[in-house]
Amino acid sequence: MTTALQPFVEDDSDIADADTAPHNLDAEQAFLGALLYDNEMYHRVADWLKPGHFYDPVHGRIYETAADLIGRGSLADAVVLKTQFDRDDGLREIGGTTYLAVLMEGAVTGNAAVEYAKIIYELALRRELIRIGNDLSNAAGGDAEVQARNLIQEIEQQLYNLAEEGSASRGFVSFKQALAESVETAAAAYERDGGLSGISSGLKALDEKLGGMHPSDLIILAGRPSMGKTALATNIAFDVARNYAFEELPDGSRKTTSGGVVGFYSLEMSAEQLATRLIADYTGIPGYMIRQGTIDATQYEEIRDACLEIQGLPLYIDDTGGLPISALAARARRLKRTHGLDLIVVDYLQLVTSSKARPGDSRVQEVSEVTQNLKALAKELGVPVIALSQLSRQVESRDDKKPQLSDLRESGSIEQDADVVLFVYREAYYKEREKPREDTPEYLAWEEEFRRIEKLAEVIIGKQRHGAIGTAKLAFDGARTKFSDLDTRFEDPHA
Repeated sequence: MTTALQPFVEDDSDIADADTAPHNLDAEQAFLGALLYDNEMYHRVADWLKPGHFYDPVHGRIYETAADLIGRGSLADAVVLKTQFDRDDGLREIGGTTYLAVLMEGAVTGNAAVEYAKIIYELALRRELIRIGNDLSNAAGGDAEVQARNLIQEIEQQLYNLAEEGSASRGFVSFKQALAESVETAAAAYERDGGLSGISSGLKALDEKLGGMHPSDLIILAGRPSMGKTALATNIAFDVARNYAFEELPDGSRKTTSGGVVGFYSLEMSAEQLATRLIADYTGIPGYMIRQGTIDATQYEEIRDACLEIQGLPLYIDDTGGLPISALAARARRLKRTHGLDLIVVDYLQLVTSSKARPGDSRVQEVSEVTQNLKALAKELGVPVIALSQLSRQVESRDDKKPQLSDLRESGSIEQDADVVLFVYREAYYKEREKPREDTPEYLAWEEEFRRIEKLAEVIIGKQRHGAIGTAKLAFDGARTKFSDLDTRFEDPHA
């Protein structure tokens, strides 16, 4: 068997036939022989070489079976695999189980085998690129009703998947692989402080209810105006970015071990306004004093020092107004590719525009497209997405002002697509509007009750796919627009 490196196109017949996909069977054979001869080879390529990268499906099945045996600590050689492939019709067509022995006879040394694995991977990517190009060519020359911008979005998504995973689409996943991913999630929960399987929000009371924010989850954070939706989302984003830590992997990539890189879409507030809130959060200096310039020299020095300390945090802000959902998704993919990405925050949902809106479409239809795309984006990038949402005015007409799922604007699609729905509720907001005149007997009773609840807040879990609903009780500091756990609300802000 030839073991020398082969070019992408193997012979003159391949050159003549433009439809032949790039492949190199000799490289596949040489690598598989090395793998069966030395099982340690698998651990050098396991992170990036997958069964689907092999051009010959029989070679893919041999690699998958060997990988399964090695992963369980068993030997994977020609003798062991023979029992696995005795009835494999594909293997029988190319020589039967004796083919496995032939592979081992042509085994190459370790470094050469890794080079063959790289050729297999490279050619797989080229085949996918050809397929994507053909799909784009067919789609662009076909239905004129399909907008070019939508085609760009779809192709960009496929190219992103190809760059990240070596495959433009995941397709079916075996139950074995799904179990392995489930075990990884359980292991992450076991290893992290507090037993979290997701990213910590920085609020213990909320983490205890949710178990952290999980990859691929769409989390809706809803509330009436002035309840503190943006404040809570900003607090969470800042805490995640501030606790970012990673480890360097052998291939040079980074694996997040704590906190994360945050992409914050601020469609209502400017980046400068958002930064002011973060400075108030970090320093404890009220935001209105920073905005009005009523701080003293000491506070100014404190703000300057704080800016130097936090300016390198992995928190990226996009304050483009009226951003289409397709552009939002494209920018998120680009951020993950260039800087990494572990959490997306969208403030707020109703300000994201539809990419496919047509005259006559209802607002419910537009919001439905946005929520569906945000959920798809969360799954594609493997990150939690927090999307803020307004509540309808019907809350104000009830005696009990605590929000419910039915209070969500355009609630059908939002409630259906969300994995978690959180409501921010502060009783003090409504109590303040009941303030009687100070010269009345009712004022003292009102003042006592208001002081009791002034710094209390609730995050009501109205829906959770992974657990029970309930309420997380928090503290709220209006001057700093900061939420915190009840037992830490008077601690130093830098702690």
